[in-house]
Amino acid sequence: MLELRNVTYEVEENGKTLDIVRDVSFVIVPDRFVVITGPNGGGKSTLARLISGVIRPTSGQILFDGEDITALGITERAKRGISYAMQQPVRFKGIEVLDLMRMAAGRNLSVAESCEYLSRVGLCARDYINREVNASLSGGELKRIEIATVLARATRLSVFDEPEAGIDLWSFQSLIRVFENMRKSIQDSSILVISHQERILRIADEIIVIADGRVKQHGTREEVLPGLIGTSSAETACERLEEEEN
Repeated sequence: MLELRNVTYEVEENGKTLDIVRDVSFVIVPDRFVVITGPNGGGKSTLARLISGVIRPTSGQILFDGEDITALGITERAKRGISYAMQQPVRFKGIEVLDLMRMAAGRNLSVAESCEYLSRVGLCARDYINREVNASLSGGELKRIEIATVLARATRLSVFDEPEAGIDLWSFQSLIRVFENMRKSIQDSSILVISHQERILRIADEIIVIADGRVKQHGTREEVLPGLIGTSSAETACERLEEEEN
């Protein structure tokens, strides 16, 4: 279980203190597919980095399975079972996909096991297993390989920061199918996705709306999604919510 208690993240800019995330509290229980949505600049990606340990909160607590992990970095959190997939996957010149899969899993995965994970994300394994993780791969291919490494890690919490960013329509369709399959196979784990794409929101068990660094709404898909549909995007809807509050 992941719990955020009154988490705030501040930065200094031009001699002023800016609140990027303000007093955010929520709980994510096991076996849930949760989507955090909201306008650009609202604090969504900052929350993903706070949860994964890339950055640490100015104040508040982050707990995972009852342990206070607020002071732990990304490596320590990864060891405890938190995976983090960034908006732009890293390219590794000289490292092949099989090597990356084995590093992610933390063990000497067989070729057959690695191919199974690649197949689950819609990649023809024999075409990719010995490819270098470099510029020869498209954005969509890199996204799916990164998801395959997350599957290989089999962690308690998987965090995906705007997985649809920078990929074409065909790759996005494939990405949706991957997440649909992940949602169906959740067991003793949770998935947290940062996104404002309606098709990803429709997969969610719960939706958390973040705007101006604060939680505006948190509820089931049935409770939250109807209020977001009917606008051009969830991002627009969240901007409207912020305007109404102000």
